[in-house]
Amino acid sequence: MQNGDLIDLDITGVAHGGIFVGRHEGRVVFVPDTLPGERVRVRLTDTRKKAFWRAEALEVLDAAPERRPHVWPSAAIDRSPDERVGGAEFGHIELGQQRLLKERVIRESLERVGRLELPVSVRPAGDDETSDGTRWRTRVSLHVDEAGRVGPFAPRSHRVVETPDLPLATDAIARAAADLRGAAPGRIDLVQPADGRVRVLPRPDRAPATGTAEVVEERVGDRVFRVDAGGFWQVHRLAAGALTQAVADRVRSAAGELDPDAVHLDLYGGVGLFAAALADIGGASTRVVSVESDARATEHAGENLAQWVGARAETARVDRYVARLRADASERERERISRGVVVLDPPRAGAGREVVEGIAGLDPRAVVYVACDPVALARDLATFAVHGYRVDGDVHGLDLFPHSHHVEAVVALRR
Repeated sequence: MQNGDLIDLDITGVAHGGIFVGRHEGRVVFVPDTLPGERVRVRLTDTRKKAFWRAEALEVLDAAPERRPHVWPSAAIDRSPDERVGGAEFGHIELGQQRLLKERVIRESLERVGRLELPVSVRPAGDDETSDGTRWRTRVSLHVDEAGRVGPFAPRSHRVVETPDLPLATDAIARAAADLRGAAPGRIDLVQPADGRVRVLPRPDRAPATGTAEVVEERVGDRVFRVDAGGFWQVHRLAAGALTQAVADRVRSAAGELDPDAVHLDLYGGVGLFAAALADIGGASTRVVSVESDARATEHAGENLAQWVGARAETARVDRYVARLRADASERERERISRGVVVLDPPRAGAGREVVEGIAGLDPRAVVYVACDPVALARDLATFAVHGYRVDGDVHGLDLFPHSHHVEAVVALRR
């Protein structure tokens, strides 16, 4: 068979990345916009590999009971595949079933990649339990092509698709996006911080960065965090609070009361969100170091952690910082680290073997890992296991990206 051929498939599984799995004459076929239990008609788009093919869904022949009308009509299966927007790969699936599928992806990633069998649960963020899973994005990136079209990319492409609505965005961001006109080719970020006012941040392809970034405030409970308007902050309106609570719960379960004289580390620390959680548990004199490679984020972390006399923020690559600690820390400092807790929130690629082995070599009392990619999490947990750190409790998934395939997971490890 070749690209462009039509075949009918029974969908039996889900794969990481928001795609689903069928088989044709024994060969795996990956296809989006469907779900397990369905029979669909698809068009082959990539038949180069012997191990698997890729296809695009054209028609549902036999729908699963969990299928719903897509929350984003611009991504629905009744549109031409070339005109579907990306970013809502699970929007055609009942919300509870979405979470079960995310649990399955995490569990199968742990089993296949990490050779680990662990209990997994995926829950909504805070009061999102009764939500329909829309209007949660407080940060949206849209793209502008050479023809001036503004919109999200189509899945797995850099083709801009115009859309009349953004149902996952807050109402204010959706209104601001509808008014965008005449932008230069590149990207436009829309950000709605805690004050509720939307910032529109053009990022043209051919223009140098100019000026000083606006600093906005975000809130977690009663605490205020300063962050650049275009800097990293969780996109779900409840995510920062939900993750803070999940990290704090797992720190307490794995380490109990924090020793304020120990040294605790917040790696990939951003503007200090989890360092603040550690300091809250340990008290005003708790020694917490937030490590982040972005200098602006570190600057804000220093301000955000100023109320804790034992907290500080350092600008450094995590791999280099951990290697330097292992090589140069005094006996007294190493002893303090061994009584401490390490929290790490690496990027999508994960921490990697070098960082994990470095953390294990520092021998902290406990580790709390925040993951945004199940496969990277599985690899890193397997490395931790080799060095004597075992998962304490379950893998706590948080559905911070409803109607997309993305999911966060928080895991505690003890030596």
